[in-house]
Amino acid sequence: METDTAAESAEAPVAAAVETPSNQPHKLERKWTLWFDNQSKPKPGAAWGSSMRKIYTFDTVEEFWCLYDQIIKPGEVPLNADFHLFKAGIEPKWEDPECANGGKWTVISSRKPNLDTMWLETLMALIGERFDETEEICGVVASVRQRQDRLSLWTKNAANEAARWPLVRNGKSCSM
Repeated sequence: METDTAAESAEAPVAAAVETPSNQPHKLERKWTLWFDNQSKPKPGAAWGSSMRKIYTFDTVEEFWCLYDQIIKPGEVPLNADFHLFKAGIEPKWEDPECANGGKWTVISSRKPNLDTMWLETLMALIGERFDETEEICGVVASVRQRQDRLSLWTKNAANEAARWPLVRNGKSCSM
């Protein structure tokens, strides 16, 4: 009997050390901002980007999933609409100083279910810092168009082709 008690008390500190509070948020490495641009009904004479709206900025895994579960998916938005997920502080336009010398690497899909899958996989890779060239990436854009859908990775430096390869691999893995 003494052996069982000794074994139990030896296990208790291990269990306590592994236990983590379930109510603590899981912080991301950086903040991210989701934008939406609905150009399906452009106003005559409106400047480019005038329909772009900042939706939400988040910095925890829990906030990401709460946001993702509440928004419509790219395959459900009207034609000529875009979702943008960019690092907080970077606006999804070429005039932003972080994007001024940047490049855009695009994967094209003709089937909307592929866009939704590619979008989610790319979002998780971005916020989880899974790309090798994380510091080079500004954000990603999901674009819904008449004949094809596009997923575009925006980078800080157009000459850095290494930053585009993670998106190409993601696109190929979705069997377009």
